[in-house]
Amino acid sequence: MASHEIDLSTALWRKSSNGTGGDCVEIAAGLSGVVPIRDAKLQDSPVLLVQATSWSTFLANPKP
Repeated sequence: MASHEIDLSTALWRKSSNGTGGDCVEIAAGLSGVVPIRDAKLQDSPVLLVQATSWSTFLANPKP
């Protein structure tokens, strides 16, 4: 099984919140094929990598 490392050391993170100032996440754009997601309060915690196509689908189908 191949292991692929993605260098996030120069990633530009954007914060998104629920509007009340809590439960924030950050995403980094501009990486080929993936969208990294992390907890804004725990920036050294593990990063979730989502396929860019899945992220686009998620954004295009908001839930009420």
